[in-house]
Amino acid sequence: MKFIPTCLKNVIVVEPDLFRDERGFFLETFSRDKYARGGIMGEFLQDNQSHSTRNTIRGLHAQRHHSQGKLVRVVTGSIVDVVVDIRRGSPGYLKWIAVELSAANFRQIYVPPGFAHGICITSEFADIEYKCTDYYDPSDELRIAWNDPSIGVRWPVETPILSPKDCEAGTIADQIELLPLYLEGRP
Repeated sequence: MKFIPTCLKNVIVVEPDLFRDERGFFLETFSRDKYARGGIMGEFLQDNQSHSTRNTIRGLHAQRHHSQGKLVRVVTGSIVDVVVDIRRGSPGYLKWIAVELSAANFRQIYVPPGFAHGICITSEFADIEYKCTDYYDPSDELRIAWNDPSIGVRWPVETPILSPKDCEAGTIADQIELLPLYLEGRP
């Protein structure tokens, strides 16, 4: 199993060991001790699954006070997964990465608390599963416009399918006081 650091501190891409034979394949999708040794700490409290069609963007999402770490994987299809550092004062503030996750490449990405997260579906449809380190709280939700020019994410679609809430999402500038603070020495 490989744990690959990215240019965003504590954002980790996981490439699990895959065992194939004439019957198909087997892989571990999570092992607390192995993942902790790979730098993915925290207790996962909630599992979620979403199903979306091509050109859907979900995001950019975070929670303000009950910030969630997320371990994301694709079960069917393919996506571009985007992670943005939104911690005010962070050396990586507003930097972002995009990683392809698919049922074919088996990769996962760990999104630490304090980062915004979004996905874009690049296949006909995709099923995504993710573990969270805190419970979802709708009243704590932070939604950032998918096309916020201060972030400049280069999505693989120009006119995405969005939820009504994501259509109404504000920019970073509109919500600066709601963003988490970067605390030196903390993940």
